[in-house]
Amino acid sequence: MRGPAMTDVARLAGVSHQTVSRVLNGHPNVREQTRLRVQAAIAELGYRPNRAARALVTGRSQVIGVVAQNTTLYGPASLLAALEQAAAEAGFAVTVGSVNDLDHRSISAAVERHLAHRVAGIVVIAPVESAGEALERLPQEVPLVTVDGDPRRPIPLVTVDQVAGARAATQHLLDAGHRTVWHVSGPSDWFDSAGRIEGWREALQAAGAEVPPLIAGDWSAAAGYRCGQMLARMPEVTAVFTANDHLALGVLRALHEHGRRVPDDISVVGFDDVPEAAYFIPPLTTVRPDFAAVARASLDLLLAQIETEAVGPLRQTIAPALVSRTSVGPPPAH
Repeated sequence: MRGPAMTDVARLAGVSHQTVSRVLNGHPNVREQTRLRVQAAIAELGYRPNRAARALVTGRSQVIGVVAQNTTLYGPASLLAALEQAAAEAGFAVTVGSVNDLDHRSISAAVERHLAHRVAGIVVIAPVESAGEALERLPQEVPLVTVDGDPRRPIPLVTVDQVAGARAATQHLLDAGHRTVWHVSGPSDWFDSAGRIEGWREALQAAGAEVPPLIAGDWSAAAGYRCGQMLARMPEVTAVFTANDHLALGVLRALHEHGRRVPDDISVVGFDDVPEAAYFIPPLTTVRPDFAAVARASLDLLLAQIETEAVGPLRQTIAPALVSRTSVGPPPAH
């Protein structure tokens, strides 16, 4: 029979795993009343922290390893910053293994470096298909959570609900009166891109609207500009949903150069809500992922594995929010 675990303490005290961890690690960011309640639950249950599990074998128990691609893309970079903040609030330090490519060799090497430093557990930001095989080959005893990874693989995963976000963006344009919505996609090997394509199609099909041909892009403003040059020449296009805000920025530039006014002639919606989105001309309607919530859920799932050696739900999705600005209006009257 197992002894009491952190989850038992959290349940009795009515708090999260994170809060129990903060109390155990003496973190100052805990209200005194909450600290006393957690300490009372610890005493009542006779809980003892599983330091061996937390450190995997031995050694440093307060460090979490993160594997992430070396990129300045807004989504992955924001997730990494949110993970570091969530870990600090729980009393953990973060060491980051940056890789140029998310392939088997690079990920395995980064994980080995983390394990050599005796990290308590590992989070992998794995938004591309090439990362999946490497993750399935990792040692089973390693506490592991993936962020934005492959939903088809049996690995604990926390992700933004890309499908729901894309549905909301597309539906917002349909609700404004547009007969259909064109989509400029992200790279074909990214799960984020695939989910946003799926949500766009679902919303159009549910509304009985025509599904236009997909316009393939990447994550860059340059790709958005190239795609926008084509869309600007198509008078039937009145609404465009882009897979991220940088694509939207490029589309807006191309439309402006061709004299297509936004939103009078064409409405545009993006995804990510980059800090500059509110200052585009016009201010961009977009979908805002809750990166902080993704980070907290990832850390909670990882801490549960470290403390109890049990894998929780295999998949958790965090709903994004639509941010309405002035880049959307009704279609032009003909």
